[in-house]
Amino acid sequence: MCENKRIMTRTHRLFQLMQALRLSTPPATAAALAQDLGVTPRTVYRDIEALRGLGAVIDGAAGFGYTLIEDAALPPLSFDSDELEALVLGLREVEAIGDPALRGAAGRALSKLRARLPESQAHRLRHAVLSAARFTPLPEPGVDVVALRQATWDERRIRFAYTDAEGRATARSVDPLSIAYMQASHCLLAYCHLRADFRAFRLDRMRDLEVLDQSFRPNRVPMLRQYMAAMRAEEATHAEAATP
Repeated sequence: MCENKRIMTRTHRLFQLMQALRLSTPPATAAALAQDLGVTPRTVYRDIEALRGLGAVIDGAAGFGYTLIEDAALPPLSFDSDELEALVLGLREVEAIGDPALRGAAGRALSKLRARLPESQAHRLRHAVLSAARFTPLPEPGVDVVALRQATWDERRIRFAYTDAEGRATARSVDPLSIAYMQASHCLLAYCHLRADFRAFRLDRMRDLEVLDQSFRPNRVPMLRQYMAAMRAEEATHAEAATP
């Protein structure tokens, strides 16, 4: 048992070191990597050699710093120029409008791509023409968005406290269907059991999330399609009414 735990701990540390190399500005010194990981530089030296033995191409040596050239954790990748721009734009958009967990995930995904692409394409990735930015911060969610996403994937009913635009507080029990960026805020699209209808809830107005044992599987996808169709029909009606 102790040996298995030691092996699992070392494996986890190697994954952490690989991620630190992806995120660091090269060359990353052993001292800086050791500080990030909470280990000694001597441990970093040993782990660098272990990663090299597993197939990672890491340039550098003790006293000079290390640069990740090829990442053995990812398969070979090749993209044309437009595909690279699309990837950067999409991930930058997530960094701009995603919730805190997704913003971090988008940054890590970009670092993994840079580590695996040929240098000519990595250069285009670093200096892409397209980007995305927000100058007005989005309101922070009032609930754990990671737990909310997981409940949505698992098709588990949730309960939370909600305050509407007029300041009225209610307790809601809903079937979560999707999380969407709508009108400068993140919204949960759901079927609300209090109103017996589909509703959108701003995440910054939600509090005290509770994931319940009740499942509504396998209805999430058809329910979401129904909700989106209703939204499109309502939008079409508004557009027709506005036409002179």
